[in-house]
Amino acid sequence: MEIPAITFPILGEGFKLTFLPYFTIFGWRVYWYGVLIALGFLLAVLYCMKRTKDFGITQDDLVDMLICAVPLGVICARLYYVIFYRADDGTNPYFDGSHDLLDIVKIWEGGLAIYGGIIGGFIGAAISAKAKKIPFRVFADLGSMGFLIGQAVGRWGNFTNREAHGTDTTLPWRMGLVYSFKTFYFHPTFLYESLWNVLGFVILHFWSKKHRKFDGQVFLLYVAWYGLGRAWIEGLRTDSLYVGSTNLRVSQLIAILTCLLAAAIMLYVRVALHPEPEDLWVNRDRKAEMLAAEAEAQRRKEEEAEEEGQDEELSEAYRILTMKSGYKANTPENVPEGPAVEPVDYRESAEVEQELKREEAAEAARDTVPAELAEQIAGTVEAVIGETAEAAEAAGEETAEAAEAAIEGSGSEEDEKRDD
Repeated sequence: MEIPAITFPILGEGFKLTFLPYFTIFGWRVYWYGVLIALGFLLAVLYCMKRTKDFGITQDDLVDMLICAVPLGVICARLYYVIFYRADDGTNPYFDGSHDLLDIVKIWEGGLAIYGGIIGGFIGAAISAKAKKIPFRVFADLGSMGFLIGQAVGRWGNFTNREAHGTDTTLPWRMGLVYSFKTFYFHPTFLYESLWNVLGFVILHFWSKKHRKFDGQVFLLYVAWYGLGRAWIEGLRTDSLYVGSTNLRVSQLIAILTCLLAAAIMLYVRVALHPEPEDLWVNRDRKAEMLAAEAEAQRRKEEEAEEEGQDEELSEAYRILTMKSGYKANTPENVPEGPAVEPVDYRESAEVEQELKREEAAEAARDTVPAELAEQIAGTVEAVIGETAEAAEAAGEETAEAAEAAIEGSGSEEDEKRDD
């Protein structure tokens, strides 16, 4: 089979590439397609390793996810191709008996579909996320940008194989396949998709650093961006996979549906949920600290309010006790005028009255305030009553002296009258 040379008229009439799609090492053929796929994968992994901290995971988390996602991605990429492949006569040689079933596993002979790889890769990421108790959306966000890198580089493998080109065109940037008998010019769809992925990666790289508001947002943007580009690029290709015997291109249909679905989800989240960057997985520790600080501030506020309430209760109790135990420290209203009235020991009377007031204060404290404040209130009231008792005692002594003097004076007047 003749391997055509490749030319791009826009680069000049004499520009022509005549390399083989493979090279040999110790007699083994190594295809450039596989080398470029591996290179794209390696660059994607290195980039994702660099960005793990930005998404709140460790490099070990990423490696564990890749161990699960990569095999599933390869398997699903192959199954997607095998299931939807259709020969020129409209049949699927993998299932009509013309091929050995073991041909299904011969991926080295070609036949991988990127959408199958994406689906398998994200299934593997979901399994790993559940096992590690990390939200799947976190892996999806980081993996999306890795996919863009891998796809941008891997598409050049189609270039080395002279495949995945578009329909005939006369555009200035057309790609020519030079056969011995004729040169055919096609849309370089591999280049379109590679450039589309590079542009998407650059946009998402810078956007994800400052504008992410919820986990899964980068993934949705990737799905919408890639679907939008793949929908029109797939329509130009001549080697599309179809749905059964219809003319519906599988990848084009999936691209349109996923693009619309991703756009709808992003619109719903933005309008209905109003996400904030604080809710991102990477900010979970900071959010926990903020919630703890808010809880501590609320606790202190409640304690201050409780203390203020206790002070108010104490003030009210003190006011009530003062009203119940208050009295005027002055001389008795009725002082005996004659000798018929026996002298009263006001000091003893004052002590009895103070004891009664202490009992009233203790009883009022028990009825008015909580038990834990009774002791504090009783101490305060006792101090006040003690000061009042001293004043009353002094007043009682003065009153007793005055009464004795009055009685003695009254007795002297009676003696004088008898003498007269």
